[in-house]
Amino acid sequence: MRNIKLLPLFLLPSAFCLLPSQIADSSPQPAAIAPPSPNREFRGVWVASVVNIDWPSKAGLTTAQQQAELITILDRAAKLKLNAVVLQVRPAADALYESKYEPWSEFLTGQMGKPPAPFYDPLAFAVEEAHKRGLELHAWFNPYRARHAQAKSIISANHISKTRPELVKRYGKYLWLDPGEKAVQDHSIAVIMDVLNRYDIDGVHIDDYFYPYPIKDSKNKPVDFPDQPSWQKYQQSGGTLNRSDWRRENVNNLVQRLYQTIKSTKPWVKFGVSPFGVWQPGFPKQIGNDKAFNPYQQLYADSRKWLINGWLDYLSPQLYWRIEQKQQSYPVLLNWWIEQNTQARHIWPGIYTSRVGQSGSAAWPAKEIIYQIKTTQGHNGSDGNIHFSMKPLLQNRGGIADLLPQDVYSHQALVPSSPWLDKTPPEKPQVSLEKDVIGNKILLKWQPTGKQQVWLWVVQSKIGNEWNTSILPAGQNSTLINNPQVEDVAISAVTRYGIQGTSAVVEVQKRQARNLSTRN
Repeated sequence: MRNIKLLPLFLLPSAFCLLPSQIADSSPQPAAIAPPSPNREFRGVWVASVVNIDWPSKAGLTTAQQQAELITILDRAAKLKLNAVVLQVRPAADALYESKYEPWSEFLTGQMGKPPAPFYDPLAFAVEEAHKRGLELHAWFNPYRARHAQAKSIISANHISKTRPELVKRYGKYLWLDPGEKAVQDHSIAVIMDVLNRYDIDGVHIDDYFYPYPIKDSKNKPVDFPDQPSWQKYQQSGGTLNRSDWRRENVNNLVQRLYQTIKSTKPWVKFGVSPFGVWQPGFPKQIGNDKAFNPYQQLYADSRKWLINGWLDYLSPQLYWRIEQKQQSYPVLLNWWIEQNTQARHIWPGIYTSRVGQSGSAAWPAKEIIYQIKTTQGHNGSDGNIHFSMKPLLQNRGGIADLLPQDVYSHQALVPSSPWLDKTPPEKPQVSLEKDVIGNKILLKWQPTGKQQVWLWVVQSKIGNEWNTSILPAGQNSTLINNPQVEDVAISAVTRYGIQGTSAVVEVQKRQARNLSTRN
């Protein structure tokens, strides 16, 4: 792997004068100069808001405290060379953003329906700050959960359990939207599309909560989900599926509709699902047994079908088991999911980073996470991971935040491209050099050309045979070259689809020498 270093980033235009003929793409590119392709790997982290797992750290913080915590999270993500944050914005038919459909989340302010004061929109703030750091921001929704067991505040009048009580079922200590009701599907899609239309998010994400995880009664017998009214309506309409297949088809319809609706509105926004890590026990054969948890039968989640039908852009199965665990081995499961990926979508497994630093038998050493990431990096067909969750990275449990940049994230990486969405490369940028009239430094400046929206810049400088690479956000349009040994610099644009364009190359030393000769 090539050595990658950040170029110093300073804006000092007043101390520079424009050198003549320094537009890089005003002449043919030097044929012998070919910068290497940057690393490609999805490096995401879940930031959970439900019961204040990650952010905010507790309900009722001031606006300034909430924003400061979020900035700390994004700064840590950037420092660790992650490139995506998956932020939970709808934990239970509520909102961590301004919504006309659902009330403010109590996990934000301590009281359902109460906005932050002084007012701000947390999602708008998160998107803006993430993009400043070159991080993707994926909005994470729970499509069916309506109230968490640990919720404490009074349910507000505009919550769906009050406005449409016929759509909501009590299941144990939770409230749950009934997936068998088409109005539920319509409502959840409307909520998600409202966010898609109003915020510049990079992804829509749903996790493993479809039909609820099953509970048992006082006699230890399974409690069935109370969807008799919607099941009877289906039968009376002429439906022929059995009840289990009908439930699975309800979830299938939501996933398919979501994907199609997202792509018809903002095709560059990725849609990702993070299901339970096993499709069914026995797939592959060495995984699980008849008594193991079966999400296909118990959550009614046919996650393999969504993958093979291409109803998502990335699948992040929660592979929350150790490499050496016989029944659910991380690499064995990873291989199986890759084999199912006939549509060549992204496979970015979820990894259980929160196990690091725990007490007792549940604890994992930080090296387990490192080995799992290396396992992913060594498999063709999988090019990234998502950490659950942000808290252990903030707390540096077991030294994990030290090990990640040392062992597996030593270089920046671009999010892998999604060529099934768009293959159009951006145009070469227009590049110029401005030389410091006082010192011996050069300011490199560039501007986009063409119609393709630029999401990131790849800035690469060459000394001898070594290329140093920096990945910069779209809003960054200059960098200071303070090493006189830099011979060449290449600048290329990357689109929202992850497609990298051709580099504009500047032969720095030759241009300097030619300019000096002209002046003499």
